[in-house]
Amino acid sequence: MLNPVLDHTWIASHIPHQGSMCLLDCVEAWDEQRIQCRAISHRAADNPLRTDGRLGAACGIEYAAQAMAVHGALLAPPDSSRAQVGYLVSVRGTQLHVPRLDDIGADLRVEATCITRGENNILYQFSVSAAGRLLLDGRAAVVLDAAALTLLSSGNTP
Repeated sequence: MLNPVLDHTWIASHIPHQGSMCLLDCVEAWDEQRIQCRAISHRAADNPLRTDGRLGAACGIEYAAQAMAVHGALLAPPDSSRAQVGYLVSVRGTQLHVPRLDDIGADLRVEATCITRGENNILYQFSVSAAGRLLLDGRAAVVLDAAALTLLSSGNTP
C-alpha cells in the first residue's frame, strides 16, 4: 500500500460530504485495491449521525462508505477534476460487534477493500476497528452511474 497521509482538508475537497458530515480525519494508506482511513469524529458530541446523544454501531457503515468515496477520488484519472459520484446501493453480511461507537476511546480505523469492479459498479469488503478490536464489518455495493441503470432497466441505452 502507498502511504501518502492525506488530511481532513484533502478529504473534504474530494468527496461530497462537507462540514461535520465529513467524518474521516485522514487517509493513512491506500493502493488500487484498498484504503485505510482514520477517524476521530465518533467521539464528537456534535456528530451529525448521533441520535439521543448516542452513535450507534450501524453508523460505521457511513464511515466505510466515505472511505470508499475517498478511494474513488484517489483512483480518478489525473485529468479529472473530481471523482465520479458513487451511490451506495446495498450493504450485505454486515455484523455489528458492538452496540455503539461514541463510547470507543481509540481512533477508528476504517478499511475498504475492492472485491470486484465493473464498468458501473464496485463491490467492497469493509471493516471498522479500534485499537485492534473489530467493531463492524460487511460488504457494500456501489453504483457509479445510477442514471445509466434507470435507462437500462427501461430498455434504453445511455
